[in-house]
Amino acid sequence: MIMKIFRKFAHRNLNYRRKMNKKRLLTICMFIATVGTLHAQSFETATQAVKNMGVGWNLGNTLDANNNNGNRQDLTSETCWGQPYTKPELMKMMKEAGFGAIRVPVTWFPHMDTSNKVDAAWMKRVHEVVDYVLDNGMYCILNVHHDTGDGNFHWLHASTKTYNNVKGKYEALWQQIAEKFKDYGEKLLFEAYNEMLDDDNSWCFATFACSGGYNATDAADAYDAINKYAQSFVNVVRATGGNNAKRNLVVNTYGACNGAGTWNSHLKDPLKGMKIPTDATAGTGHLAVQVHTYPNVKNISSMKTELNDMFNALNTYFISKGTPVIIGEWGTANNGETDYDVRHDNVIEFADYFVKKAKEYNCATFHWMGLTDGTNRSLPVFNQADLAETIVKAYHGNTGGFKYPTRDDITSEYEVTYNNQWSELNLIQGTISTSTYKGLELELAEAPAAKAFQFKVYPSEKTQDITAAKSTLTFTSAMGTSISRITMQSSQAGNKTTVKNVYLIKKDGTKQKTEVSAFWGCSVTENIITGIMPVTYTRSTDHHIYNLSGQRVTNPGKGIYIQNGKKFYRK
Repeated sequence: MIMKIFRKFAHRNLNYRRKMNKKRLLTICMFIATVGTLHAQSFETATQAVKNMGVGWNLGNTLDANNNNGNRQDLTSETCWGQPYTKPELMKMMKEAGFGAIRVPVTWFPHMDTSNKVDAAWMKRVHEVVDYVLDNGMYCILNVHHDTGDGNFHWLHASTKTYNNVKGKYEALWQQIAEKFKDYGEKLLFEAYNEMLDDDNSWCFATFACSGGYNATDAADAYDAINKYAQSFVNVVRATGGNNAKRNLVVNTYGACNGAGTWNSHLKDPLKGMKIPTDATAGTGHLAVQVHTYPNVKNISSMKTELNDMFNALNTYFISKGTPVIIGEWGTANNGETDYDVRHDNVIEFADYFVKKAKEYNCATFHWMGLTDGTNRSLPVFNQADLAETIVKAYHGNTGGFKYPTRDDITSEYEVTYNNQWSELNLIQGTISTSTYKGLELELAEAPAAKAFQFKVYPSEKTQDITAAKSTLTFTSAMGTSISRITMQSSQAGNKTTVKNVYLIKKDGTKQKTEVSAFWGCSVTENIITGIMPVTYTRSTDHHIYNLSGQRVTNPGKGIYIQNGKKFYRK
């Protein structure tokens, strides 16, 4: 009898414990769901994110570079447009200079197979670069870039016919990207597409380039197609769940056109035709619109009028209605010559005015790539440090505590081997005015043999022998008022030399250091003597623990965290 009672009691106690364990499990699940909901609700709005970005920069001609023929490529595509392999210290430099965001343009089609699957190695490399940005505390915009554009191999075009044909591929691409980054925090934003054009590759507005002139029916179709791509993008990303349920997303107008100007009545059509996607999953407030601008800065007054018109239009169609705007690319028109070199003061005044004006409307701005370019990115240093400083000062009001390293902070030597007779090394490239500069100074490690090398000036093709370890080229009227390139030419194949320094000499006698590079028929190796030490980068897959906002946690308490890309609950 006693044993029977004991068994009955034990059985009831077991049932009780089972019920209690179920209740505990249910409570934990409800807690996880609640925390997940609270986390999603705490995701900052697009308006907040755009304002918090401050000023940004584009990692241009890098992950977006491609062979321009539509063929498959491997990881070497990153450097095929002349930019170096991206390193984490470049992002550290941008952060220390006062930039709060980096746009990472990526071209995907050379890295996709016939089943629309992205190469694992390419996705891994994109992932690394995104981590470089986020690990420095900056916002990152990741996009689909030269899959759009002016050319037959660009597969994304603004027409209903094209949309219907590529919808499956486009959605498959975004599903893969979204899945890869679904657990990343709010500082990562996705951008649906870059500058998407109609089938006639029309800039400014749809059908602008149409052979028969503006076509209202085809233009309406192009704007409708843009809206279809935008809606597909939002639907696919939201469906992947995780932080993508609330992630801030960016959609561009047709061609990323900004509506500025009055020279044609259709210029504002891309803004009028843009329909903000429905976003039932995230609710209101998690979408932003992007446009680009490259005004002519020859006339400062006209430039300011154009910018004022642009911001007024952006405010009318988007900002005043609750949708923030990102100026995802900006620079100057250049008009066949480099504005920064030819009309430098205008560029500085433009940058100051533009950034201040954008801040008035809480628009984020991303300068298009020129601030640091070529091998400067590997050092890393700025080649337009004063422009970078102008941008940051215009936004923050000062540049106190920020750093702007230049080539002058680097000591290096260039070992040059000439492989062909008359092959040439660039001493400067890019248009300069003889009204600003009076000459060039070259310093070699040792004096060259007689007649071994000579200066060559373009476009006049005037030459001068280099006879000493330190030689000066004086600009003359015979060289013209504008010089596009100066090279160091070798009289025979096999010549070798070491270049220590090259300076442009201004009219007032001050010197401006330049960067040498191979023009043709020679090879160049740069040896850094002193410079910025490289940073050590550790991938986030090394068992570190992160909170749901993507911040590393050293001593996690009770709650939900992410480790190795997976969520777990810590009691």
